Amino acid sequence: MRIYPFFIPHAGCPHRCIFCRQEKISGRLFPPDPVAVGTQLEQMLTGRRGGEVAFYGGSFTSLSPASQEAYLAAVVPSLSSGRVDGIRVSARPDALGEEQVAFLREWGVTTVEIGVQSFAPEVLQRSERGHGAEAVFSSVPRLRRAGLQVGLQLMPGLPGGDRAEALRSLDAALALSPDFLRIYPTVVLRGTPLANEYLAGRYRPWPLELAVDLCADMARRCRHQNVPVIRWGLHNQPELTNGATLLAGPWHPAFGQLVRARLWFRALSVLAAQGEREVTVPRVEFSDAQGHRCDNLRSLRERYPGFVLFGDPNLEPHTLRSAAGQASLWSFSAYSPEELVI
Repeated sequence: MRIYPFFIPHAGCPHRCIFCRQEKISGRLFPPDPVAVGTQLEQMLTGRRGGEVAFYGGSFTSLSPASQEAYLAAVVPSLSSGRVDGIRVSARPDALGEEQVAFLREWGVTTVEIGVQSFAPEVLQRSERGHGAEAVFSSVPRLRRAGLQVGLQLMPGLPGGDRAEALRSLDAALALSPDFLRIYPTVVLRGTPLANEYLAGRYRPWPLELAVDLCADMARRCRHQNVPVIRWGLHNQPELTNGATLLAGPWHPAFGQLVRARLWFRALSVLAAQGEREVTVPRVEFSDAQGHRCDNLRSLRERYPGFVLFGDPNLEPHTLRSAAGQASLWSFSAYSPEELVI
C-alpha cells in the first residue's frame, strides 16, 4: 500500500522511553503544522490516487483533541474526494480507550500502529514504557471491534530481554492476529538513557549477526501465521549512517535484505549439504538468495565447490528447484547454531 507519511516526533508522548530519539531516526526535528500537512499532501498526491496518509512518531491519540482534529481535518478533503483510501496513525497501547478509538473511526482513520516493543513485564519496566502488556491485550480487540486495521511494533534486544523473550513476545503478538508487524532490533542512539546504560557497561546490545539470525526465525513464525512483516530495522537515515546518532547495536542500511538472505542461506545450505550443486530460485529473489554483496554465494562456494545459483523468471516466489525436485523456502526447518544463541 502507498503511504504518505508525516512525522510528529514525540508529540503526545507522556514521557520518553530509554531508547527513544525519534527526531533523529525520523529525520524531523519538530511536528509539522497542520496547515502545512494539507499543502504537502496536495503535492504528494499529484497524479496519484489511493493509499493512506500516515501520522508516525509520538502517540497520536495522546495529543489534545484539538491537535488531533487539526491534523485529521487536513486530510479529510483528500479522503472525501477518494484521492486517498484512509488514514494511519501510531499510538501507545494505553492511549486507545473506547472514546479515543471511536474518535479515530469517526474521522476516517483506517489503521492504527501500536508501539508494543515487548510483552515481558521486566523489559517494559526497564524501558520505562509506562504501561504493561495488558494495555495491548485490551486495545487490539477494541480496535478490531471498531473495524480498524492493526499493526504491532516489536523491539527485540531491549534491556532485560533475550532471544527467548523476543520469541515469546512475537508469539504473544501473533496470537492477537495483527494485520502486520514491524520489527526493529534495539540500537543505541546517542543522547538517550540507553546510551548512558551502554557506556556504563550495564547494557550490551546484540551483535548484528545475532539480530539477523533471530529475525530470520521470527520471519518464519510470521510466515506460518500469515502475518506480514512490513519493516525490518530502522529506515536508512543520514543521521544513522554518518555516526552522529548511532552509538551501537545491530543496525544495517539493508537489514531487511540480510534477514531475507539468511532464510535463503539456510535453505540453500541444506540442499548443498545433500549434494545439490545447481539450484534455481525465482529471478525476483535472486539478489536475496545470493546474499547481500553475494555473501551467501561466496560462502556456499567455499563450503561446496562448484555450487551454482540460477534465476528463473517463471518460478513461483519463495521456491527452490534442484535435481531433487522443487520445494518451498518456508519448508526448511529453522535452526540457530549454538554459537548464535543468546
